[in-house]
Amino acid sequence: MRHELNVALRMTLVTLVLTGLLYPLAVTAVAQVLWPRQANGSLVVSDGHVIGSELIGQAFKSAAYFQGRPSAAGTDGYDASASSGSNLGPTSKALRDRVVADIQRLTVENPQRPGPVPAELVTASGSGLDPHISPEAARWQVPRVAAARGVLAADVAALVERRTEARTFGFLGEPRVNVLLLNLDLNQRFGRPGPAQGAS
Repeated sequence: MRHELNVALRMTLVTLVLTGLLYPLAVTAVAQVLWPRQANGSLVVSDGHVIGSELIGQAFKSAAYFQGRPSAAGTDGYDASASSGSNLGPTSKALRDRVVADIQRLTVENPQRPGPVPAELVTASGSGLDPHISPEAARWQVPRVAAARGVLAADVAALVERRTEARTFGFLGEPRVNVLLLNLDLNQRFGRPGPAQGAS
C-alpha cells in the first residue's frame, strides 16, 4: 500500500510540474518571442500612453465617435475583470426596457440614420467586452459622426471601409470593425473633437 501511495504522489508531483509549471512557461516564452504584442494583450498606444486593447471594447459617449455594443460586464460595463453577459432572457422586462430605452436614445442621437437601429447596437455580447461591430452598424452611425465633426459623410464612410476586417482565413466569423481603432482613425484623420463636439 505504501509503495502505491508513493508512486501516486510522485506521478502527481511530476504531472503538476509538467502541466502546471513547465508547459505554461514554455508556451509563454514562445508567445513572447514569436508574437510579443499579442501575448501582452494587443495593447493600443496613442501619444505614448496605453489607451486600451484591441481585444476589449470601451464606452464612447460622444456623438463624434462610433459606439460599440452595450456591455453588461461590471457595474459600468466593459469591465475586463467582470466579463459576463446580462443573463437576462427574452422574456425579461428589465432587458426589454433597456433595449427600448437604447433604441429611443439612438434614434434621437442619429436623426439622419439610414434605417432602423441595428440589433447589435442594443444587445450586449456574451462577454460584454466585444470590441467589434459589423460594417453595417458602423455605416449606420456615419451620418451622426460626420455631422458632429463637421466633415463629409463620404470621408467618414471611407474610414469605415478601410478599417473593416474580413472573415478570418476567409471563412471564419463575419466581417467586423474594431470600434477603438476606427475612432483612433477618426482622430488621426480629422483631429480630436472640440468641446462643442463633445469629448469621449
